[in-house]
Amino acid sequence: MAESVDLPSRLAILPFRNKVLLPGAIIRIRCTSPSSVKLVEQELWQREEKGLIGILPVRDSAEIATSGTAVSSGVGGESAERGLKNQAGISENHKLDSKNQQEVIHWHDRGVAARALHLSRGVEKPSGRVTYIVVLEGLCRFNVQELSTRGTYYTARITSLDMTKGEMELIEQDQEFVALSRQFKATAMELISILEQKQKTGGRTKVLLETVPVHKLADIFVASFEISFEEQLSMLDSVDVKVRLSKATELVDRHLQSIRVAEKITQKVEGQLSKSQKEFLLRQQMKAIKEELGDNDDEEDDLVALERKMQGAGMPASIWKHALRELRRLKKMQPQQPGYNSSRVYLELLADLPWEKASPELELDLKAAKERLDADHYGLLKVKQRIIEYLAVRKLKPDARGPVLCFVGPPGVGKTSLASSIAAALGRKFIRISLGGVKDEADIRGHRRTYIGSMPGRLIDGLKRVAVCNPVMLLDEIDKTGSDVRGDPASALLEVLDTEQNKTFNDHYLNVPFDLSKVIFVATANRMQPIPPPLLDRMEVIELPGYTPEEKLKIAIRHLIPRVLDQHGLSSDFLQIPEDMVKLVIQRYTREAGVRNLERNLAALARAAAVKVAEQEHLVPFSKDVQRLSSPLLDGKLAESAEVEMEVIPMGVNNHDISDAFKVASPMVVDEPMVEKVLGPPRYDDRETAERVANPGVSVGLVWTAFGGEVQFVEATAMVGKGDLHLTGQLGDVIKESAQIALTWVRARATELKLAISEETNLLEGRDIHIHFPAGAVPKDGPSAGVTLVTSLVSLFSKRRVRADTAMTGEMTLRGMVLPVGGVKDKVLAAHRYGIKRVILPERNLKDLVEVPATVLSSLEIILAKRVEDVLDQAFEGGCPWRQHSKL
Repeated sequence: MAESVDLPSRLAILPFRNKVLLPGAIIRIRCTSPSSVKLVEQELWQREEKGLIGILPVRDSAEIATSGTAVSSGVGGESAERGLKNQAGISENHKLDSKNQQEVIHWHDRGVAARALHLSRGVEKPSGRVTYIVVLEGLCRFNVQELSTRGTYYTARITSLDMTKGEMELIEQDQEFVALSRQFKATAMELISILEQKQKTGGRTKVLLETVPVHKLADIFVASFEISFEEQLSMLDSVDVKVRLSKATELVDRHLQSIRVAEKITQKVEGQLSKSQKEFLLRQQMKAIKEELGDNDDEEDDLVALERKMQGAGMPASIWKHALRELRRLKKMQPQQPGYNSSRVYLELLADLPWEKASPELELDLKAAKERLDADHYGLLKVKQRIIEYLAVRKLKPDARGPVLCFVGPPGVGKTSLASSIAAALGRKFIRISLGGVKDEADIRGHRRTYIGSMPGRLIDGLKRVAVCNPVMLLDEIDKTGSDVRGDPASALLEVLDTEQNKTFNDHYLNVPFDLSKVIFVATANRMQPIPPPLLDRMEVIELPGYTPEEKLKIAIRHLIPRVLDQHGLSSDFLQIPEDMVKLVIQRYTREAGVRNLERNLAALARAAAVKVAEQEHLVPFSKDVQRLSSPLLDGKLAESAEVEMEVIPMGVNNHDISDAFKVASPMVVDEPMVEKVLGPPRYDDRETAERVANPGVSVGLVWTAFGGEVQFVEATAMVGKGDLHLTGQLGDVIKESAQIALTWVRARATELKLAISEETNLLEGRDIHIHFPAGAVPKDGPSAGVTLVTSLVSLFSKRRVRADTAMTGEMTLRGMVLPVGGVKDKVLAAHRYGIKRVILPERNLKDLVEVPATVLSSLEIILAKRVEDVLDQAFEGGCPWRQHSKL
């Protein structure tokens, strides 16, 4: 331990940023800045053992901002800091070195003289910078009288604050000092005893208590603790030994108490740990720390809130019993255990599900519901009537289990919006679940909770989001589900859509029965064929055919044009689309069953109009209702710039009010040149059919697709060959067989149809037949092209053209019978869209014409055929005079 030393009147000063060196303490530092390297080299390295320097604490400006002004002198110290401020050339703000030229620092007025116990010099590569590693020992306190610079570092004129030997002997006789010394040594000895048990050391520390003076011992003990900078400064400023002993005793006692609390926490944690929980040691220690602080009830409060939420969920008795058992299990688990989060999420799901919460049943007004359906949808009379019937039954018997409605039709005919209209009429919440592309049964039934990342099915999740047990749930695209190794979603839907089974629907994740009988299910599909028969049997299918051009015109005028204008910030004052232009768009740019492409084309016209309106240069006059702002700055800006005219538009106005601020001289009226400029050349032409059937071997058929009815041309040609039949157009097996049947029938009737001179004549001798279905990228299949194929072949062999205004559909047998086909309504509507005037149908499809709108039937000539000969008689101009009556 260092003895008392005689300090020189001036010392070189090494600043310690936010750190204090106390007498008797030893510290290791690394000097890298130019000023500190210069100081160590001149004051310590060259003087070797005789070198002394002063360690002076400095405080950053950020520390001053948060903690106030510089720390003042402690007890026993005069107002040296004020003296420092008054000295010439002294300031609170100095710069530590050239590296931080702009950084303001604040010097403390007391420091500690130190000597070097060890010095080592090093050179950094590749910069070649010299650095020093210094081990310093604090010796005694001093007070700064004057601070000045010497080259690149600071020096200070100092006075020692250590007591003389006589003063020390005198204070040792003081009874208060003696009592403080005993108390300090007792506390220190207790601390040393605890540390001996924990670290198996203490012999050298006990020697210090017996040999080192107690006033120096206080500094040594405090220097070994981790305390704040403020407490270090307070200890440095304690020049009075009694104050110093009092503060040191307090700090030692605090350190002793922290060790005891840590031991208590460790004992509590170790007692709770089992062999399988040792990896959670740190988490358990944190929990024990919260218990000591009285801050350990957050998790319990959450569980209490969860239990209260579960009580208010209205679960059935059996499910409540299951939930309580799961909750008791959760309370016994620690939050860090693997199954804790999954159990908690499961209970939160049980609490969030609407077991009894339902939307209030409104008084059903059938007249208002009908008006709502008429306002939202044009046409669809049969569908609307069925919905009104459904609502009437609900009005008479609210708890009736109605059928599951399935709307089947091409895209864009209003299937989804019909479901939302049902929800609005009933006053219930609406939720849509898309099943397109779903191949996993777990999407319907949920995952089992044993899997990582398990979750409930879409039905349960949807009910959780909608928060009522009786919504209108739309199962969209139910015909587009798939199946693979993960299961069959369509089979899982059998339980959901069965009114006798869905009251106890069992989701794999939920693992308890849930009542779906109050949910009104509505499904949509484009085709019925992909839907499995058992699932189709559980639904009432309502077909939505495509719209006629007249219906499209009404829909565009009533619904599409106002919606498109509103979406583009326009109104009728800006853009007007006459009816004849809408008809032009319908006839030449859209031939779809729905109205989506029609809406897209109208939107394109609206965008073109919006561009012209936005490009118009129009100054809006300054509003008379807005007072002029007067300020020198604003006046100056206005004086420097050009004219500024503005109008302040009040909050709360709608798009039309804002648009009215940009009035144009006259509205833009869409005409045919504008339509062609925006939409391009017409995609369809009424002369297309006549042009394509101008040559023999081409006939016009009607087919059904997922997008509605379509017109299908069939082309046949002959070439030199070996009597083979070639089929192209991405055809399925059924349509290939129909082509073979048609060719066989024509060859068998060649003589009767006067296509061959005698029965021994082979129509295919020396030539091949090639039949092609245009639009080769589109897959085609089905038997309804049979009569179209026969007509095409007869036209080819007879070299006579088929009538351009006639289209046909029907399956044929090998004996020439014409069998009924499906999709008659869609096919007739497609013929009407294409401008066809005559349609040949199987006689047994007469009953299906009831569903065709009367306006369409009035514009078409419907011809019913029982045999293929009837078809041929009507397909050619002037009939078929060369055929003889069939003997079969």
